[in-house]
Amino acid sequence: MADRLNGTRILILETREEAQFSKLLAEQGAEVVQCPMFTIEDAPDPAPVEAWIRRAIDKPFDDLVLMTGEGLRRIMKLARARGLDQALVNSLGQSRKFTRGPKPGKALREISLEAQQTTEKPTTEGVIEMLGKLDLKGRRLGLQLYPDKDHGALTGALSAQGAEVDTVLPYVYDSKAADANIVAAIDDMAEGRIDSIALTNLGQVRRLVEAAKAHGSESKLRAGLARTLIASVGPAVSGELAAHGLRTDVSPAEEAYFMRPLISAMASALAERKSGRAAR
Repeated sequence: MADRLNGTRILILETREEAQFSKLLAEQGAEVVQCPMFTIEDAPDPAPVEAWIRRAIDKPFDDLVLMTGEGLRRIMKLARARGLDQALVNSLGQSRKFTRGPKPGKALREISLEAQQTTEKPTTEGVIEMLGKLDLKGRRLGLQLYPDKDHGALTGALSAQGAEVDTVLPYVYDSKAADANIVAAIDDMAEGRIDSIALTNLGQVRRLVEAAKAHGSESKLRAGLARTLIASVGPAVSGELAAHGLRTDVSPAEEAYFMRPLISAMASALAERKSGRAAR
């Protein structure tokens, strides 16, 4: 049904994919409140990323582990700028490719490649578990990382298995971006102007909490979230919420960690809330 979210105001915390998310919500009748949270920028020093690309081309990795779709896209952007994109695609085609959840797999398909295996759970722990079943002794493993995360457990586990790990961090977050927008969104929740907040990556949770603390709004944030339906796209986001003492109200059913199943879960939960209020 195209009107499942009629009369609801949904807060989304903008990142690269939120334009699509906003469109899908609007198609269901929601009024979408967009809050820019941070910007994603290329690594300030491209030299280490370019060096990683050239190592991958000169001697293809035995295995490639992609943690985010954004990471592969940023790598390919730099490769294109250096005229190395086709050589890199040819090289990556020779590697076994593993992805943390479906988003890196989508980025691979954009360059006509496929992952050999994807984690059941899109988390670092899921990657460790997946790769822990493989014999990596003596294998060269290219590992794409993402910012604002301690990856020591992952790199340590891979090294302990005997892999020669070659890491690359192709992008950074601008952690100071849009604080005023975040504070305004917190005010909206605290004053009951938001029906649901939809969270699609764990960085959004961190930025929300960090900005609230920086501006003396942490208690207002918790009060606002107490009256707002909190929707999480999957276990990584829910885990980050729990780490800050926050709950998850709804997640996609049957481990379908995508936007459309998330919207369906939100629509059902909001309808239940509405009918419950009407009955009182």
